Amino acid sequence: MRGDLGKYLDVNLSTGSITDYEIPGEWRALYLGGKGIAARILMEELSGGEEPLSAENVIVFAVGPFQGTGIMGAGRHVVMAISPKTGAVADSYVGGHLGHELGRSGYDGIIIRGMSKEPVYLTLIDGRGGIHAASDLWGQGVGATEEILAARHPHSRVAAIGIAGENLVQMACIIHERSRSAGRPGLGAVMGSKMLKALVVGAGNDKPLYDRDRFLRERRDYVRDLYDDGMRQFGEFGTARGVPWFSEMGILPTRNFQEGVFDQADAISGERMRDEILVDRDSCAGCPIRCKRVVKTSFAGREAPPSLGGPEYETMAALGSLCMNGNLNSIAVANAMCNDYGIDTISAGVAAAFLMEASEKGLVAEDIHWGDAEGIIDLIDKIAHRDGIGDKIAEGLAGFAEAVGADFAMTIKGVELPMHEPRGKQGLAISYATSPRGATHMEGMHDTMFATDVPTPEMGIDRAYDRFTLADKPAIAKRYEDLRSFVNSLILCAFTVNGVGEKYSLPKIRSLLEAETGNALGAHEMLTIGERVYALMRMHAARAGYTLADDGLPQRLYTPLPQGASADHPIDPEEMRTAIAAYYEERGYDQHGPTRATLERLGMSDLATIERGA
Repeated sequence: MRGDLGKYLDVNLSTGSITDYEIPGEWRALYLGGKGIAARILMEELSGGEEPLSAENVIVFAVGPFQGTGIMGAGRHVVMAISPKTGAVADSYVGGHLGHELGRSGYDGIIIRGMSKEPVYLTLIDGRGGIHAASDLWGQGVGATEEILAARHPHSRVAAIGIAGENLVQMACIIHERSRSAGRPGLGAVMGSKMLKALVVGAGNDKPLYDRDRFLRERRDYVRDLYDDGMRQFGEFGTARGVPWFSEMGILPTRNFQEGVFDQADAISGERMRDEILVDRDSCAGCPIRCKRVVKTSFAGREAPPSLGGPEYETMAALGSLCMNGNLNSIAVANAMCNDYGIDTISAGVAAAFLMEASEKGLVAEDIHWGDAEGIIDLIDKIAHRDGIGDKIAEGLAGFAEAVGADFAMTIKGVELPMHEPRGKQGLAISYATSPRGATHMEGMHDTMFATDVPTPEMGIDRAYDRFTLADKPAIAKRYEDLRSFVNSLILCAFTVNGVGEKYSLPKIRSLLEAETGNALGAHEMLTIGERVYALMRMHAARAGYTLADDGLPQRLYTPLPQGASADHPIDPEEMRTAIAAYYEERGYDQHGPTRATLERLGMSDLATIERGA
C-alpha cells in the first residue's frame, strides 16, 4: 500500500542497537497506521505487566498515511506507551512539524525500548538513526534544549522533555517545538525514566503516492472547501474563543467543577488575548488556519516569551476559570512555564483547583486560595522540582487526594478531567467513564455537535439530540469513538475534520486516502477500522487489570450545577450505569473488554488468546 513504508526505526537504549522493525501487511490493512499500528505494535511488544517507568516499557512515535503529504490538518503524530498515571497503554497527539518530517523520514515511526545509563538524545535524519550523548542538555528547560539541538542539527524538528520529565513527574509531557504538548498520560516521565532527553527528526524524501495528480487536485480542493470564513475566524481567535461561549452555555469548568459559569470569562477569552498579548500566530505543517497562539507578556516578575507559545482553550480554562483566576497575563506565564518545564497544563490546573478547595476545607496546610494567580505559579515550580507539596502532587493527584481524605479530585482512572463539563454534554460522559485511557475529550461525541436536525446518514444521525440526557447516547458515543480512532490512525487534527452535519468531510478524506494509497474504503470499512483500533486500546487496559468496575465518574458530576444554562441537570448514577451497560452491549464487550466473538467479527482472531486481567 502506498502512503506508508511498512517499517519503524527500532531503538534499544540499553544496548545502543538501531534496527528496522517490519510491519506485517495484514496489520496495515486492519489498523491503517498512526494510533492503530502503534497500539498493535505495543500489543506485540508488551505483556501488560510492565512498570511504566521501567526499561521494559516501550515508547512509540507513530505517523499515519497522511503525514508527510502536506494535507491540511496532517501536521500531527501520536506518542504511545504505558502511562504512569494509569498503568495501561495510553496515546497522546501533538501538532506542529515533527510529524510531517517523520512522515518523510523513510519510516512510519520510531520504537524506543530499554533504558540508557546516561542522558542521551535520538536523531532520525536523512533516513538514519543515531544515539548521542546529552549530559550537557540534562537539567535544561525545553526552550534551551531545542535551541541547542536546532543549531546542532539544522533543518530539523525537536521534541524534548524538561525538568519535570527528568524528575519523573506523573504529569510530565513531551514538548514539541517549544510549545506543543504530547500531554496528559505522563509520557514525558517515561522518556525521563529512559534518560532520553529529546528526539530530533530531519527531512527525508516525499512519500510515494498511488495517483499523484488526483491526490494533489483533491488536496487543493479539500483546503478550499474547509477554509471558509468560520475557519478563518477560528484561526484569528484560536481555541480560547470558546471560553465565553462555554460559560454562556453553563459548561465552562469553574471552581473545580463546582460551577459551569465564570463571571470573568470575557477576561480570559480568545478576543482578549488577541487584543492584549498576542504578537503572532503559528501553524502546523500544511495548515493555513494558523490557530496556534504566540504571545508576549509578564506577571509576578516572570516572562511569557513568544518562543514558548500561548495558551489554548484547555489551558485558559484549567489555569483560569477552574481556579477562579481571571488574570490573563498570569495564565500566559503559567503556560510558558509549563511548556519549558514540560508539564501538562490541564493536569496542572486540575491539581491547582483541587489544592484551592482542599485548602479552603482545611485538608492541607498550604494556603492557596481561589483566584490565587501567584499561588498557581508557585505550585508549577514546586511540581516541576518536586518541592514540598509539589512532590506529593508529582506522584499523582488521585493518590494524593486519597491520602488527605478528599473526594473531590476530578480524575478518572487517575487522569485529570479535561475542560468539558459532562453535565451539559451527557453523551460525552459515557466516553469519559468508559475510556481505556482515562478521561479524554479527544475521542467520543460532544453533544453540542448534535444541536440541529441536519442529518449525517453515514453516522446514523437523523435528528437533534438533547444534550442533557443519556438516552439514545451509547450507540452514538460508540460510533464517534470509532470515527475518532479511524481519524487518529490517519492522523488528522480534530479541528479539520467535520464529523457531523452539512460539512461532514469523511467522504472527502476517504477519497484522499484512496488517491494516496489505492485503498478504497466505504463508511462501514472506515468505522470497522476505528472499532478494531478502539478494541486494541481496551485490550491494553484489560491486560493492566481494568474492568467494567473501573468505569465511572467523579461523584461531583452526579450533583447539579447551581446556576447557568446547564443548571439542575446532574448525571443520574442509575441512568449512567444503564448507559454503560448498553454501551458494552453495543461494543460486544464483557467486563474485561472485547469477547472472542467480537474479536472474530473484527478479524482479530489472532488476539483472542491474549491474557486479560483477573
